[in-house]
Order: sequence, then structure tokens, then C-alpha cells
Amino acid sequence: MDGQSAKPDREGEDSALRKRLPPAERRQQIVEEAVRFFAEVGLEGKTRELARRLGVTQSLIFNYFATKDDLIEAVYEKVYIGRLSLDWPERLTDRSVPLRQRLIDFYTEYSALIFEREWMRIFMFSGLAGASLNHRYLEHLGEVILRPLLAETKALARTDTPPKMEDVWNLHGGIVYIGIRQHIYRMPEPAKPKEEIARAIDKYLLYFGINSER
Repeated sequence: MDGQSAKPDREGEDSALRKRLPPAERRQQIVEEAVRFFAEVGLEGKTRELARRLGVTQSLIFNYFATKDDLIEAVYEKVYIGRLSLDWPERLTDRSVPLRQRLIDFYTEYSALIFEREWMRIFMFSGLAGASLNHRYLEHLGEVILRPLLAETKALARTDTPPKMEDVWNLHGGIVYIGIRQHIYRMPEPAKPKEEIARAIDKYLLYFGINSER
């Protein structure tokens, strides 16, 4: 009898605690759970189910996000744009540091941020659903990271065929595939991912005749 009466009391206390969350914390809670939710079920997941997981009403979610698309936009900002460091373009174009080292530093940091389940699965689900997240992210990445990298490669290349944007994308895609292999295909990651990244970078530089010390 006592155990049965205690449960509603605890539920009432939990509900009261949820209601007392400041708006900024509530919004953050919704976005963080949405990241986990969409990574698990895809972007077609229903906000009703998300609300159930949060232990709140669906209408509360829509108090913070007018539409599901607005919520997905917040997920995009958190998982993708929010992980791009503002100083990466400057560091990638700092010619006082050899290009090889710049690339290794960048891809070591970048891979640490994206080689995780949520990033990979949301990205894949977005592509399968034909959502704009992939296109927008890749376009942004191309402008702030890959185009500067192409310019740096062209400045040092010692081959008759000049580097093209496709070459940079091939380097980038090959490195990202390490994470895809683990989180999408459920295959073991390389024993030493950093060595795999360095090997891909060395192959890229060698193709354009770029000395690793330059």
C-alpha cells in the first residue's frame, strides 16, 4: 500500500522538477534528446514519441519550436555547424606550418568530433530522406575548409595536372569513411585511426609531389 502511494508522489515530484526547468535549459534538453532520437530512428521520427521519451507533452516541444523542421534545424546547428571551429580556416592556411602538419592537426580534431554515432547516423538518415541538411553542411564545409585547402594544395603542387576540388573531396571522403565504417556498417574501426588519417594525407600529398616538410 505504502509502495503504491509513494510512486505517484515521486512522479509528482519529477513532474514538478521538469516544470521548473528554466526555458534555456528546457530547450537544450529537448535538442539533446532530439539528437539521440533522430540518430536512432531517423528524421521521420515523430515528435509525439520524442515527447514521450522526454516525459513532456508534445505541445511543450512546440512551445520552443514552431515546427518539426525548426527542431531539426536546431539539431543541425548543434551536431554540424556547432562543431566547426572558427579558427580552422586560419590554421589550414598558415604557411608557417608545413601543409602535412596542418592537415594532420585538422583531421585529427575533426575526426574526434564526427566519428560518433549521432553525427554519422543523422547525416546518413538526412541523405536517405532527401533532407537539405547534407547539402547545406557539405556546401558550408566546402567553402570554409575544403576550398582553402585546395588553394594551399595548388600553391605547393609540383605536378603537370593541377589539383581539383574533386581531389580534395576524395581525401576528405576517404577520412570520413573511417567513421562511416564503424557507425554505419558496424565494422571495427582501425586499430590506429590516426595512422590511417596520416596515411591518407601522405598519399594525397605524394600524388601532387608535395614535400611533407613544406
